[in-house]
Amino acid sequence: MEILVCVKQVPDTAEVKIDPEKHTVIRAGVPNIFNPFDQNALEAALQLKEAQDDVHITLLSMGPEQAKDVLREGLAMGADDAVLVSDRKLGGSDTLATGYAIATAIRKLAADKGIEMFDMILCGKQAIDGDTAQVGPQVASELGIPQITGAAKLTVADGKARVEQQNEEGYIVTEAAFPVLITATKDLNEPRFPTIRGTMKAKRREIPTLSAADIGVDETRIGLSGSPTKVHKIFTPPQRTQGEIFKEEEAQANVDKLMEKLIARKVI
Repeated sequence: MEILVCVKQVPDTAEVKIDPEKHTVIRAGVPNIFNPFDQNALEAALQLKEAQDDVHITLLSMGPEQAKDVLREGLAMGADDAVLVSDRKLGGSDTLATGYAIATAIRKLAADKGIEMFDMILCGKQAIDGDTAQVGPQVASELGIPQITGAAKLTVADGKARVEQQNEEGYIVTEAAFPVLITATKDLNEPRFPTIRGTMKAKRREIPTLSAADIGVDETRIGLSGSPTKVHKIFTPPQRTQGEIFKEEEAQANVDKLMEKLIARKVI
């Protein structure tokens, strides 16, 4: 079984700040990390590899040269191969352009392997720097294959993937035949740590880099010119002040005061 896992290097959102004057994200000094949801996707692939003998895992990332750090981390965890798509022409791509570029790269990687398509493509539910949860589904749409999003449990048998998607009332169970794209949630598993031996081997690995021309994209569909999404501004929401606290001894008295306030403000 051929599995491709899409991974992304993202800024640690716990460290990100907003410039109060320019209203832009301050990235200087902010460490980059392996997108957590993508780690869940990779762990799912690794568990399938441990359960079956014929599983081969390829990692794919799109980004600057430094994104090879997360690819090496993924190799250290147990993936077999890794490829980076990197080109200045891809800079500024929104989710639509990104989904198109990644799908085009996946087609090339599949053709290079002599297969029509990877049996399974795994992605994180979303990237923590954008939280759009759009790229995975857009890749599936570009490739014309089924997609199952928000996987909380995954099993594979007889050329089919069976996924449990958690909702407010329980689980939705969905099955799809290969090829299929699945996006992973944090409930799916607990990602393993890279081993010391795996880390040492990954440091010596040469990771190929593909340009926009190498994967054969239509350059009118990538970068800023191929991105219909326009960001108006980025800002930090104003800090909320603490609301009024009622401290009457009787609970009903507190309820009455709250109702008075809500009625006065026409909330109810």
